[in-house]
Amino acid sequence: MTTRLYYNDSFLYDFEAEVTEVKDAPRPALILDQTAFYPASGGQIFDTGTLTADGKELKVNEVADTEDGRIVHYLEAPLKDVKPGVRIRGQIDSTRRRDHMQQHSGQHVLSAAFVRLFGLHTVSFHMADGYCSIDLDTPTLSREQIEKAERMANEIILENRPVEVRYLTREEAGKLGLRKVPVADRDELRIIDIREWDLSACGGTHVNQTGQIGCVLLRKAEKVRQGWRVEFVAGQRAITTARRDYSTLAETGALFSSHIYEVPQQARKSLEEIRTLRKQREQSQEELAAAQAATLLAQTEEENGKKIIVRVFADRDLNDLKLLAQQLTRQSQAAITLLATTSPQPALFFAQSKGQPHDMGALLKETMTKLGGRGGGSKDMAQGGVPSSQNLEACLAEVRARL
Repeated sequence: MTTRLYYNDSFLYDFEAEVTEVKDAPRPALILDQTAFYPASGGQIFDTGTLTADGKELKVNEVADTEDGRIVHYLEAPLKDVKPGVRIRGQIDSTRRRDHMQQHSGQHVLSAAFVRLFGLHTVSFHMADGYCSIDLDTPTLSREQIEKAERMANEIILENRPVEVRYLTREEAGKLGLRKVPVADRDELRIIDIREWDLSACGGTHVNQTGQIGCVLLRKAEKVRQGWRVEFVAGQRAITTARRDYSTLAETGALFSSHIYEVPQQARKSLEEIRTLRKQREQSQEELAAAQAATLLAQTEEENGKKIIVRVFADRDLNDLKLLAQQLTRQSQAAITLLATTSPQPALFFAQSKGQPHDMGALLKETMTKLGGRGGGSKDMAQGGVPSSQNLEACLAEVRARL
């Protein structure tokens, strides 16, 4: 069992300990008799830092719990000359630790706000490197509720309430009304007490005063299977995120020659214009395909009840081939089309008017086998892509000869 120094002092960044076990596989790691390094647990991610022994600095890049209560410090490089019994000095990455304290304490304040305002309980908490999230047990969540909870959480932070660590028996804690009772069956509980605001059993690292959280910024809310997920950031993360958001909006506003608060309106206007232009483009493409089809049919003589149109285009996509083939087979009951494009992506499109006797799907698959491509379709219409435009004309000529 490793003694967890962070339980009583989350601001402890330097400590000394004794090596109790050395691991070489699957990764180099050390187990100590005591540590200030926090292992990944309870939704909070692990600390990083260094361990120094005999003047040699070892970088800790992951910390994890074992089932028997020991803490494993995974190292970046293989170990040399470190054995059990050696005294070692630990140094926590203080910037990372403070960030984690701000996020975790911010979560406690925010979760309590949702409970006090709307009776919405947090069922899970997740901390990532760039954001945090809580899952709320509720079928609905409004924008107004999110804004009210954020406002109240920040009011509590500004009041700079004390945050204390208390150790109580499960029975004692049950009488105090914990926001969430832990599932683990242990008699003594570590309680994080935010003065007259929140009581929660928690093993994580926390600030000493709510003012040290700085602020909480809610970023996103989405429906998930077990309720609603709310993403947030706190402290320096919130400041960094807000700055990035502002810079993004300012740059977008400059593109529209408008104020950042007008960006949504300008974006909606631009999207509507894009939708209109897309419809006009699609209509123009159909009209152009119809005109091309009429010209090709007029230029093609009918042979034995068939008008066979074979064309290889450049700078046409597969959709253009499809539109042209559809127009050809609609305008004539005798049309058989073997179309291909060499760029931007080499592709083929075979089609025939309804009532024609051939199997376009089978013909295309045979052609794909020769060209090393993939595709398929129905009796009257098939398409596929090929890795190269080489031999396209020869293959189409071969298929035409069979028709």
